[in-house]
Amino acid sequence: MTRLSLSLTRALEKGRVLRSPPTRATLLATLLRKRATAHDQGAADLEAMLRDQIRWALPIEGGPIERGE
Repeated sequence: MTRLSLSLTRALEKGRVLRSPPTRATLLATLLRKRATAHDQGAADLEAMLRDQIRWALPIEGGPIERGE
């Protein structure tokens, strides 16, 4: 394997590492900023996709029925 191909392989591996945000709050803040930018740019499809991701990332607390009250 040549030095160049080895360098490219390593670069690709580093790019594939999952970089998850440290907290849910950080993730939500990032998604909200991206949604606001999509809204400002008039990208309705992207904004809708980000809204779905925001809903998925929100914490869910059970209501009275789920808590057994």
